[in-house]
Amino acid sequence: MRGTRTATGAALVAGALAVTGLALAPTAAAVTPQSATITASCGIFGGGTATLTATQSGTSATITLTSSAVTAPVAVAQDSITSTLTLAKAGGGSVVFSGKKNPAMNTGAPVSVGPLPGTVASGDRLDAYGGSLKMVIFGITVTCTANGPQAPGPFVFD
Repeated sequence: MRGTRTATGAALVAGALAVTGLALAPTAAAVTPQSATITASCGIFGGGTATLTATQSGTSATITLTSSAVTAPVAVAQDSITSTLTLAKAGGGSVVFSGKKNPAMNTGAPVSVGPLPGTVASGDRLDAYGGSLKMVIFGITVTCTANGPQAPGPFVFD
């Protein structure tokens, strides 16, 4: 009987600690909005509407850019585009998201790069307007810039 009480007591203590741990665990950080649109110009490579999608986990964040207005001029292999996305920080400065991450794209396919990783701080307000996207494809650099602020507004990181 004494062994049963000890086991029951230990189980109750373990359960209470688990519940307390859940209550005290930090909540997942979130970025708002999770997606935004911009109108961008990429010089002789075209331009138009693009969608930026953001995710956040603590100080790590990723941005993915897709655009059906800008298309691949040639077939592109997966993870062959070196991309550097610079977003302007409210109040000055910038945050860079970079990497070599893209899906395979056929000639004429919508352009998509990312998710591109970067580091953010709580309270960062980032906008594509005032920044740029540089993509190096087969040694050719394509630079795109936003023509105005992103909608519905800047990314705000927790």
